[in-house]
Amino acid sequence: MKPEVELSLDSPELYLNRDLSMLEFNRRVFEMACDSKMPLLERLRFLCICTSNMDEYFEVRVAILKHRLAAGSMSVDADGLTASETLQKIRVNVGDLVSQQYRLLNDELLPCMREEEIFFLHRSEWNEAQQEWIHKFFRRELLPLLTPIGLDPAHPFPRLLNKILNFMVALEGKDAFGRESNYAIVQAPRSLPRVIRLPDDVATSKHCYVFLSSIIHAHVGELFPGMKSKFCHQFRITRNSELDVDEDLADLKKAIAGELLERRFSQGVRLEVSNQCPAELSDFLLQQFGLQENDLYRVEGPVNLYRMALVYDDVNRPDLKFPPFEPGLPKQLLQDDKSLFQVIREGDQLLYHPYQSFSPVVDLLKQAACDPHVLAIKQTLYRVVTDSPIVDALVRAARANKEVVAVIELRARFNEEDNIALADRLSAAGVQVVYGVVGYKTHCKMMLIVRREGRKMRRYVHLGTGNYHTITSGFYTDFGLMSCNPELGEDVHRVFQQLTGLGRVSKLKTMLQAPFSLHSGLIERIGMEAANAKDGGKGRIIAKINGLEEPEIIKALYRASQAGVKIDLIVRGICCLRPGIKGVSENIRVRTVLGRFLEHSRVYYFYNGGETEIMCASADWMGRNLLRRVETCFPVRDPKLAREVLSLGLRPFLNDNTASWNLRQDGRYHRVRSQTTVHNAQQELMELMGKINIQGNTKTQSFSGR
Repeated sequence: MKPEVELSLDSPELYLNRDLSMLEFNRRVFEMACDSKMPLLERLRFLCICTSNMDEYFEVRVAILKHRLAAGSMSVDADGLTASETLQKIRVNVGDLVSQQYRLLNDELLPCMREEEIFFLHRSEWNEAQQEWIHKFFRRELLPLLTPIGLDPAHPFPRLLNKILNFMVALEGKDAFGRESNYAIVQAPRSLPRVIRLPDDVATSKHCYVFLSSIIHAHVGELFPGMKSKFCHQFRITRNSELDVDEDLADLKKAIAGELLERRFSQGVRLEVSNQCPAELSDFLLQQFGLQENDLYRVEGPVNLYRMALVYDDVNRPDLKFPPFEPGLPKQLLQDDKSLFQVIREGDQLLYHPYQSFSPVVDLLKQAACDPHVLAIKQTLYRVVTDSPIVDALVRAARANKEVVAVIELRARFNEEDNIALADRLSAAGVQVVYGVVGYKTHCKMMLIVRREGRKMRRYVHLGTGNYHTITSGFYTDFGLMSCNPELGEDVHRVFQQLTGLGRVSKLKTMLQAPFSLHSGLIERIGMEAANAKDGGKGRIIAKINGLEEPEIIKALYRASQAGVKIDLIVRGICCLRPGIKGVSENIRVRTVLGRFLEHSRVYYFYNGGETEIMCASADWMGRNLLRRVETCFPVRDPKLAREVLSLGLRPFLNDNTASWNLRQDGRYHRVRSQTTVHNAQQELMELMGKINIQGNTKTQSFSGR
């Protein structure tokens, strides 16, 4: 496609479809699973991640499109496609990707695992001893939990839970009451794993597994005594998981809790069946769920590959996984004779996770909880691990009679139930719990500690690009800044006031904040780069984000490109901007990097006429982040730390030529292959900043790039 230079920046030809772009991201995840240079169990893990991503894609994105279609909406997105047209393209792309997933599993991964003596035994392969053990397992563990439901006028088609493994059984004969029954439904118990490891005394190797679906399939006839099972086929329904909550209700927590109960049985959006399932049966299931033929996906194997992920943890084969890695720490934080408060007073501290440990963030909160000079702690919580040490510290602080405030986002997708429990636990401990702002998700990552030091109060802050989640911090890349800068502390204080109170917006001194100043601030900075380039100066923009979709930001980037600004965008997921269009975006390069860690940090770089401005944020360049969420964007003002963010958080990913893809004008991604010097950004950062075991040798380097 080579549009004319005069093309309007509103033209649909300049924009890629958001939902198709997300599918392209999942295709890249799948490509990682296809990479034969990747350790075998890591390839399996990437295949499982691809499946999990696809589940969420249908639960959210496809569900939204179907809702628009059902409502008769003829509106088009920036790319010019209607919901119906987008769904048609999704069907083709997903169908192709699903077929490739199962071919990879059956033709490559399973045979490779067999070579490593990791077996997934088919029913036809069970020897006599295995059959006996499996039958006993069925009688002992499964039979008491299974509740077959025959379909007749007294037993209508049951309401089946979202993403649960089910079996459709065709029967002939009469039951104990003389009733004829054609079909029955059997739902696999949620309490049991989907992959069962055989004990050593019957296994043919140390790692020998059977699928729970195979066990049920082999013994399903025992559920219907006196009747004959003609066939049995597994299936799974995926449902709409978007919550429809009236935020004007008096009790938001109760409203969300009520919606969570309904979400498990909401409108179906996808039906997966085994490949051998006859058309008459799949048609019957489609009819029961109110779905069309385009919503049906036939699979050559387990209907939920993600359930195989447990094998990754169960198999103790370091040679088939990434080498062990231990995060490092900046040398300033290795001083045992100083508290973190002392260290922070000496200068701002930057952490780059997971290459550097998340422990200083936890330790700062622990020290604050026990410090008699700390009077107040305020924190936002979006996603938090169960039994989090951060939550424990907040509880201890509240019990020590400190003023503790937690702003908990109840609407964090798929974490709603956990966050409701978290809110109840903190409230019971005396923490003042706030649920954010009606109509705006609270997505910012902030901690504020108020400490009395002599006659003055000092504010200590932590600001991050990622969640206060002690598990994901070990494999999500994020920046965090610890500071006691008075202006930054005042800004964080004002944002907390906005979240907990009902006052008007006050202007921040150093930070940008969505939904008030971040969107306009970004457009202003992009515009400044364009103006400098037009005046004959240098214009330069680098941004590392998870998604780019907001139309006004894209237009501003196009205008900057037209002015001669060189723009590099490192976008992990969705990107609706088309690079390389003559006269519009030929100065824009878009690339993405995947690897061992999930790229999650948001970093913005503006040349700013030589006065370089580097900012980290909780926000991507998406409409939801910039206009419908509470987000924060904070500057990295210390020159040494700013250079660190540039040299560690941006440049390695611009140079990566082993795990990166470049976005083409047509919306497809081309994997970068090195012909000479090899650069792997994540590998280089691990070796620079932490301790990594490479082929049995531990390479250690204490990073102190300050």
